[in-house]
Amino acid sequence: MRADARRNVEGIRQAALDVFRTGGLTTPLDEVARAAGVSKGTIYHRFGSRTGLIDAVVEDLVAARIDTIIETVDALDGPLPRFEEYLRRTWLLQFDEPAANDVLMRVLPDSEPLTTLFERACHFGRRLLHEAQSAGVVRDDITPDDLVTLILERGVIVRACDQQTRDDYRRRLDFILRGLRTHR
Repeated sequence: MRADARRNVEGIRQAALDVFRTGGLTTPLDEVARAAGVSKGTIYHRFGSRTGLIDAVVEDLVAARIDTIIETVDALDGPLPRFEEYLRRTWLLQFDEPAANDVLMRVLPDSEPLTTLFERACHFGRRLLHEAQSAGVVRDDITPDDLVTLILERGVIVRACDQQTRDDYRRRLDFILRGLRTHR
């Protein structure tokens, strides 16, 4: 690839990171093209499709944030704090980062990198659920599918209730977390 083409690709990638970070993965490509100073056709020429562009930036865009949640939570002591902190941090990530919310809501199910990222987050959540249930601190009737649905529901709520403050959102998360605990 020529030097000017490489600069174009990097400029498009950087613009996509900025635009998707604030608007999510469904932001029109026209906005990415405008931010990159290229035509939408150039994006398609260089990346093949919207999915190709998203696949090219998703690691930089979201993966590090999800990996940080996993590493931070895994270092905590106790199955209940790990389980609750995983959900709290995941839900707050959905609130703070529209692109992360899109990954966790599977808006592009045909994207292999997004699916891999989603599965990594779900696998970790399932492990935490199992550990918390084995310790008797989380209700036994919660299934791994319920856990995925809780994350999907939070994503829908973030989109539908976009006028709520982060503090109010976080306060409501605590209601949900308390409802997941066993009541001894």
